[in-house]
Amino acid sequence: METYTLIVLLLAATIRVATPLLLAAIAGLFSERSGVIALGLEGMMLGAAFASAAVAAVSGSAWLGLVAGIVTAMALALLLAYACVTHRGNQVVAGMAVNIMVAGLGPSLALAWFNLGGQTPQLEGVGQRFLALHWPGAEAARAVPLPGLLYAELLSGHNLVVYFAAVLVPISAWVLFRTRFGLRLRAVGENPSAVDTAGISVARLRYQAVLISGALCGVAGTYLSTAASSGFVRDMTAGKGYLALAALIFGKWKPYPTLGACLLFAFTDALATRLQGVALPLVGVIPVQFILALPYVLTVLLLAGFVGTAVAPKAIGVPYSKEK
Repeated sequence: METYTLIVLLLAATIRVATPLLLAAIAGLFSERSGVIALGLEGMMLGAAFASAAVAAVSGSAWLGLVAGIVTAMALALLLAYACVTHRGNQVVAGMAVNIMVAGLGPSLALAWFNLGGQTPQLEGVGQRFLALHWPGAEAARAVPLPGLLYAELLSGHNLVVYFAAVLVPISAWVLFRTRFGLRLRAVGENPSAVDTAGISVARLRYQAVLISGALCGVAGTYLSTAASSGFVRDMTAGKGYLALAALIFGKWKPYPTLGACLLFAFTDALATRLQGVALPLVGVIPVQFILALPYVLTVLLLAGFVGTAVAPKAIGVPYSKEK
């Protein structure tokens, strides 16, 4: 029974860890399906994490923090779109520039505004964080291991952002593959010349896709600082934007396979946390450094040998110039 409880708790932790990865991966899905490389996911998430925590700390409202996080990430997305779509700049360089800029700007502003060593104040007041929601009868159900513990830990006990991320997957699949907007978005990532010939603005579609990407990264960053944590700290995304991009490639730019990849990466992350300080038979205590590197090592191994044929959108990373 103890093993069963540990497995359920591990799965619950996997869901929580997978939430920002999934939000960022779906954000990258919209951007890359339109032909714009989503290398700025890390920076947009980090900027949103800082803005949401700062506003929540000052205003006392997690919802205002969410708005601030989304607005900040969308502003960064707009900057990326301006550089990559309007001026047809190098998308890899622009994405990395945003990541580097935010990595330095966030802690600098936090130090200037709050004087707490590059982080925001702890969010402990009422309404400053998105707390877990407990479904009816969840506490009583814990006494019944099967299926009560599953109900109490896997279905109940998460915050609104987790449930939003779960609903986002089928919504994204419907938008991309069942709507006119999704058809045009996928077409502009495959053959922008044909879309332009049909009288549809390639730039407008790509701007819309990148802004959607920014909005979802805003939610992901807000989750990190006002739900999973209680404030902003330096480099708190810890490469999650890059992991989300890897999950998107592993999922072959499709929503449901991308969800599976995010859950797999999150499971290794949650498992690594549980293994710290645990002595294994014939092995002993595993070094903490190896455990922390486990999710990233798995990412490299999967992408190097197990992803199979992943065909990216044909026009991804290629600036489009309107033919005259």
